[in-house]
Amino acid sequence: MSSLGRRAWCVPLVAAVLLGSAACTSDGGDGLPHSWRELRSWRYQDWDRWASRHGFDNPVVQNFWNADRLDEAQPREPAPPAPETASVPASVPASASATPGSAPEPAPVVQAVAVPRPYTGYPASGKVFMTAPKGGTGQCSATVVADPQHPGRSDLVWTAAHCVHEGKGGDWYKNLIFVPAYNSSGAASGHRKASLAEVAPLGQWWADKVITSPLWTTEGTRAGDAANQYDFAIIRVHNPQGGPSLEETVGTAVPVWFDAPREQLSVSAWGYPSVAPFDGQELERCDSGRPGSRSFDPERPAMLTIGCTMTAGASGGGWFATMPDGRQALVSNTSIGTAAHTTLNGPYLESVARQALDYIAKQPPTGPPSSAPSPSTRPETAQPSSPTD
Repeated sequence: MSSLGRRAWCVPLVAAVLLGSAACTSDGGDGLPHSWRELRSWRYQDWDRWASRHGFDNPVVQNFWNADRLDEAQPREPAPPAPETASVPASVPASASATPGSAPEPAPVVQAVAVPRPYTGYPASGKVFMTAPKGGTGQCSATVVADPQHPGRSDLVWTAAHCVHEGKGGDWYKNLIFVPAYNSSGAASGHRKASLAEVAPLGQWWADKVITSPLWTTEGTRAGDAANQYDFAIIRVHNPQGGPSLEETVGTAVPVWFDAPREQLSVSAWGYPSVAPFDGQELERCDSGRPGSRSFDPERPAMLTIGCTMTAGASGGGWFATMPDGRQALVSNTSIGTAAHTTLNGPYLESVARQALDYIAKQPPTGPPSSAPSPSTRPETAQPSSPTD
């Protein structure tokens, strides 16, 4: 598989304290594709073969995540400052890939703005928390997405691959949970003492299955490279106490728009940035408009690039755009950004991402069964629309 070297200009925006990597590598014959082109043609049985050989195990640990531990999941400091690298302007055609090393006009800087509370009005957005295999806790951002196999009853969450797996030479994270509408009321803002019910108003949802691209698990690093062009993951979650599905509980799930026409997009990125001037307790957004493109490997789909000042902790947060039918849809997720915190990059979601979603949607749940379909107790929202839209 083709992969370029590390680029110091960009840093993964994961807010995780990683204290080591587990010895769990793949040798290229362990159910893995031989090339990116082969991965694009994978079918269900190919995904199943790979997933069965790289199993994810995440038993529920009662009372593991309390309000203090969630608050203390501090971000790993970003890489040392590096010169800003320009992104390809938004005029690049959808089929084109940026050439690494080119120097076009940089993306305009867009300041992140606070999303108005309560966040239960935008319940598709939330945070994922995890522990590293050898210790340390971390946090990322994430989005509830629609399940094509279970309309109206989705238990699926979209985030970045580096929020669920250490990457090359590493293993899956543990104690992985999703907290929708984290700190909705602002009770924990400024790291004030708050109750678990206040910071997790819609509950803690434990991961029971995860799927991501094999290119991330075999190539991913913390510096930003070709693996980030497939830096996405889908988590299937459950409520340990049983009851309605995640979508029924929060009242919404965002459809994923695959192969979205880049030149027609107006992107809004959401997340919980944690590095100063942010503290990880506030949901922020950047209404960044038309994205540019950035690529480390021109054979792979170029990443989307936007101007945005969000920092570490925003990783995995959804990038949204309006589909032709007027619905808000997820078109990418935050993967890496510049050391100067002026630009974000996210993977372009095409056939490989679609295959991953289809695969995990067809997997039987392993947690307590959700209830039968029923009307939502929460009004349907148009997440991530702003009250001022």
